[in-house]
Amino acid sequence: MAKFRPLHDRVLVRRVEADTKTSGGIIIPDTAKDKPMEGEILAVGNGHVNDNGDVRPLDVKTGDKVIFSKWAGTEVTIDGEELMVMKESDIIGIIAA
Repeated sequence: MAKFRPLHDRVLVRRVEADTKTSGGIIIPDTAKDKPMEGEILAVGNGHVNDNGDVRPLDVKTGDKVIFSKWAGTEVTIDGEELMVMKESDIIGIIAA
């Protein structure tokens, strides 16, 4: 992957693929699937710059598995891979391992 570092309080996220079957074994066609709202953090910015110029580090780090809001972020293509850039505030939470 090309070197990419988001600025300030933004993060680079790879979506995690959703299951194509329900728990009952029904196969979900691509046209009926919602895009997953779960992903893995690939890169993080330096932090949020507040009004007095201080930088607050981000709560997430590279490798974290996260859940983000449905309409979060901007889709980008880097080295042929579809990824998302979003603000840390669009992340709902970190999934504990």
